[in-house]
Amino acid sequence: MAAPGSTNSLSDVSGLRVGQAEDAAVKTGVTVILPDRRAVCAVDVRGGGPGTRETDALASHTLVDAVDAVVLSGGSSYGLAAADGVAAALGARGRGFALMDLPGVPKSPVVPSAILYDLANGGDKAWGDDPPYRRLGRDALDAAGETVALGRAGAGFGAMAGAHPGGTGTASLVTLAGYTIGALVCVNSFGSVTLPGAGDVYWAWPFEIDGEFGGGRPPAGWSMPPQDWGAAKYNPGARENTTIAVVATDVALSPAQARRLAIMAQDGLARAIRPVHTPFDGDVVFTLSTGGQPLPDNADPALAELGAAAADTLARAVARGVHAARRQQGE
Repeated sequence: MAAPGSTNSLSDVSGLRVGQAEDAAVKTGVTVILPDRRAVCAVDVRGGGPGTRETDALASHTLVDAVDAVVLSGGSSYGLAAADGVAAALGARGRGFALMDLPGVPKSPVVPSAILYDLANGGDKAWGDDPPYRRLGRDALDAAGETVALGRAGAGFGAMAGAHPGGTGTASLVTLAGYTIGALVCVNSFGSVTLPGAGDVYWAWPFEIDGEFGGGRPPAGWSMPPQDWGAAKYNPGARENTTIAVVATDVALSPAQARRLAIMAQDGLARAIRPVHTPFDGDVVFTLSTGGQPLPDNADPALAELGAAAADTLARAVARGVHAARRQQGE
């Protein structure tokens, strides 16, 4: 049967490590996803207020066909500087894209990034002209390993998921075909992750495996009240929300196939958050392919299976992250 990997996290995908760093005083953080070697990457952007870096370079028709890392950060536009710190450190290690491999010409690390808005969460943002994100990016890179902390950790440290504490979630699945899918998400959504009028039950409950986010189920006879969003943020400000995620697989994908995987994976957010992809959110999903296993010759059915598993896994990651954050905050 299909089942989670050994850690039920993104690091179950071979060839990937995850680093997280936080600043508790600022109430913010950064997450770095680091492939052991350059990995095929794609992105799908659905929210109305995204903040990103180098996503245009991920189109299947562009020159660069792989990346050196992906960075997720709090801090709104300030948080994009986290990728600067990561790129500088990777360049110093000799990693990156080289159009011409010449002595004295540094390689250019390709580090796409997305940010979420946590500037109004009460942390100390009086950083003047020295925001902490470049430092946090390097700290997260240095911390990269196999362990992924849930809840108030990394880029999800200062997040809010509707009216609930938000946070970092992760999950994995080994499919019936033996492919591994992993998801990591930082949930700072306008929409609610829980059902209205149903207690501690998550929208993602049909996809839960082994009680991984509390085992709550709707009461008998429960039905969805029309236009009742439950614990959503009813008065959002511009760019005050966003759910950002990375979905990865050990299957070798082309840039176009990775893009299709990103599109399908976005449905995982729709299964776990209501409403989602609003004008107030900047929802972004990256996909990474570490290339350990080939797709079969008849690739399209296998890619469809992989995309469906990615959406389910991302939905589980959303609920796991918020569930952990709520417990850490005493809800």
